[in-house]
Amino acid sequence: MNEQAPNFPDSASDRLVSDNLLVRNYLASVPVKKITGEAEQQQYRRDIAALLKEKKAVLVAHYYTDPELQSLAEETGGLVADSLEMARFGRDCEGDMLVVAGVRFMGETACILSPNKTVLMPDLEATCSLDIACPIEKFSAFCDQHPDRTVVVYANTSAAVKARADWVVTSSIALEIVEHLKVRGEKIIWAPDKHLGRYIQEKTGADMLLWDSACIVHEEFKAKGLLDMKAIYPNAKVLAHPESPSSVLAIADVVGSTSQLIKAACELPQDTFIVATDQGIFYKMQQLAPEKTFIVAPTAGNDASCRSCASCPWMGMNSLQAMYQSLRDGSNQITVDPAIAKKAMIPLQRMLDFAAQHRMQVKGKA
Repeated sequence: MNEQAPNFPDSASDRLVSDNLLVRNYLASVPVKKITGEAEQQQYRRDIAALLKEKKAVLVAHYYTDPELQSLAEETGGLVADSLEMARFGRDCEGDMLVVAGVRFMGETACILSPNKTVLMPDLEATCSLDIACPIEKFSAFCDQHPDRTVVVYANTSAAVKARADWVVTSSIALEIVEHLKVRGEKIIWAPDKHLGRYIQEKTGADMLLWDSACIVHEEFKAKGLLDMKAIYPNAKVLAHPESPSSVLAIADVVGSTSQLIKAACELPQDTFIVATDQGIFYKMQQLAPEKTFIVAPTAGNDASCRSCASCPWMGMNSLQAMYQSLRDGSNQITVDPAIAKKAMIPLQRMLDFAAQHRMQVKGKA
């Protein structure tokens, strides 16, 4: 089945234009403060490390954040990972406080899994286009119109949307869970990313009703640009996240979650890779495979909605200065309504139990 759920604005082109304007207008009104000098940067790193120790806090950073934040997380005993692994690490580690360098839904997931810990973020305004494009009121109303369908949502959603779902998935476990549901004869509502949903639908043959939304970074990767790049680097392998358009995935040599793409970059014998995902991932790829070359996949160029091509503008709002101020003042605390958190934990735990039963790692872009 190839039915797609309606969303607002009414057409995909209108929605992308709306997203572009949203990002540009937002970044114009809330500029990211940049550190200008090496000495100032190093001072912030020392001050943050001292505050983390003083407040018994742990820093977890997403693969798409600035390399400075990723390296600081590693150096201070924290973690660089996808959103769910960040949350699970935060739940299991010692400490009273978590500092989440990422976007808002990641902080919410950390809250849900660690209700007894304080969760701070460098910038509470850092969000996600997928989260924005799947508001709980409209999504819940749509689910109510299809009560016969099992609701499966991607981790890139609000706590309220997770609470409305039957399952939460990440990109690396979504195929297995949807296949499991298909075998049980269940029809599915999938949200929010239509490209990832379509990819899973094609792989599993499941009856899926897709919410109409897309990541503003991944949607900008273009097949023509990839083919042009492959002509320049004929021996390079293409690595793509499944949030990319189907025309891009058709060209890719490896399609997978962030962790799966990092693994492929390390294990494949080629020395050059064209990577269709947020270029923040290059920090970890270059760290683990320093002898290899990684090239960012071409995007929409002048029409790109990101601050710089293949870089999430909201991930870019995380900065050393903002992190220091949050830790110093105890500001930018993320909270989730306890009733919503309790409901959201059910589909999250369902995924974790499924992964444990099948001895799978639960990692992904999310």
